[in-house]
Amino acid sequence: MSSSPPPAPTRELTLFDTTSIIVGIIIGSGIYETVPRIAAAVSSPEVFLGTWLLGGAFALVGSLCYAELAAAWPEEGGDYVFLTRAFGRGLGFLFAWTAFWVVRPGSVGAMAFVFAKYAGRLGLDGSALLLASLAVTALTLVNALGVRSGKWTQNMLTVAKLGGLAAVVVVGLLWRGEPPAAAASLDQPGGAAGGFGLAMILVLYAYGGWNDMSYVGAEVRDPQRNIWRALLWGAGTVTAAYLLVNVAFLHALGFRGVQQAQAVAADVMKLALGRHAEQAISALVCISALGAINGMLLTGARIYFAMGQRHGMFRPLGRWSSRWQAPVVSLIVQAAVTLAVMVGFAHAAGTDGFDRMVRFGLPAFWFFLLLVALSVFRLRRVAPQQPRPVRVPLYPLTPVAFAAGAAYMLYASLAYAWSTRSTEAWWSIGLMLVGVALACWDVRTLSSQPSGKQCQPFPTDATTD
Repeated sequence: MSSSPPPAPTRELTLFDTTSIIVGIIIGSGIYETVPRIAAAVSSPEVFLGTWLLGGAFALVGSLCYAELAAAWPEEGGDYVFLTRAFGRGLGFLFAWTAFWVVRPGSVGAMAFVFAKYAGRLGLDGSALLLASLAVTALTLVNALGVRSGKWTQNMLTVAKLGGLAAVVVVGLLWRGEPPAAAASLDQPGGAAGGFGLAMILVLYAYGGWNDMSYVGAEVRDPQRNIWRALLWGAGTVTAAYLLVNVAFLHALGFRGVQQAQAVAADVMKLALGRHAEQAISALVCISALGAINGMLLTGARIYFAMGQRHGMFRPLGRWSSRWQAPVVSLIVQAAVTLAVMVGFAHAAGTDGFDRMVRFGLPAFWFFLLLVALSVFRLRRVAPQQPRPVRVPLYPLTPVAFAAGAAYMLYASLAYAWSTRSTEAWWSIGLMLVGVALACWDVRTLSSQPSGKQCQPFPTDATTD
């Protein structure tokens, strides 16, 4: 008597759903938290807008590369799938390990601290750690109820945050405030401390998340068509939204006003709403942060599900709930690790907590994004027979540009961590080194296990080289 196959993901996500995941993850708190610091780091409004345009161009180039990879291998796990197929089981494991302990907790924790900061301004009682933890816990439960619950939550939050940004744009283009008095510290050529490198770190942080939709490839309907469309629609929508918002900021406050703003969006909305502006913007930031957290929890759990399917030490994470149609164990463990990391940074709540969580995760994020860019070349060579419904245009120039941008951002993020004497980066490097040791052990022990007790090996295209 044959046993029934284990529960597996089903294709529930439409083009609108997948685009909402991308837009919802990208538009978090970055557009509200980083704008004044980016303006202060550059020398003119033209350079300021140019950095945002350059960030959008990078997201578009990266999306074109991801479109080829994700349409060719529309499976759960995204980067984990591409890196394993391109470079082998060990590197795929290291990516998933680092995402589990460093990148995802850092990204989700940063958004959760921002949510807590602005929720406090709305009058919600509780410490920053408590409010941030409640946000992560509640959205984890929403996603544990199934992909339909998670996607509808994501769709509603994305529509709400785009509506809020549209209101900011309208006010910024129709009202103009008084320019602030000149400040000597901002008159220096090249802007304030940090320069172009810091500006691009912050801009690309605000654009972060455009690649997350690839993690749910096995749940996308008609993936060969909808994956690449969602990537391009998502990157294009966010680029247009960011440029419009920043043009509105400049029109309403002037370049110096943007540089000096403590809460740039609230300063713009005050022109129309007066004393009610701060509450309106606080609510909008909370919605934006919740949308980013929800999207990252939804997609991140799929990485660990894919890892658990193929690595024995993480086997429990590879279970798919047939009742809830979600990787429930991965979602719960992901939340537990995120909360543990947040507790570790609890003494740096609020904005400082945001900065420290960003420094914790950024270098590792850019390291693996660089490897994904290189996997476009590698997989063209080792898996030429794989059908590719979408091919990156202007090959090899497009993936070269993607790899060069990722390499520069890896350097800039490491330089920023070094210049700030960041201990968070050392923690992330230490955790990655533990992952290297475990990856070596995992690869060595796989072949020595009896075949009946092995996890199903991942079909690694690199082995055909």
